[in-house]
Amino acid sequence: MSEAYTEQEIQEIKDRMMTALETVIDPELGIDIVNLGLIYEVEFDGESGEAIVKMTLTTMGCPLADVITDNIHDALEEVTEVKKIEVKLVWYPAWTTDRMSRYARIALGIR
Repeated sequence: MSEAYTEQEIQEIKDRMMTALETVIDPELGIDIVNLGLIYEVEFDGESGEAIVKMTLTTMGCPLADVITDNIHDALEEVTEVKKIEVKLVWYPAWTTDRMSRYARIALGIR
């Protein structure tokens, strides 16, 4: 099977996916899900065009999980190579404020 994209092109697509995910704001905290450290991994299958986002939430019973998932779908639809999107919620490793970027920590007043 031949890849539809080179490894470099796939990495560029994954980088654009991460940039798109920075537009997805956690409604409770007002910070994007990338800077909050909620995105654990993004994958892109060059043959099928499938994007897989492995992420977590700040709490297991987060009532906004569906809203965030819908917003992820909307954001990734802007990446033209993405034809199918799957969001996988993972709970390990558990999310902590240590996963947050410096920007998010400053914005939320966490040291």
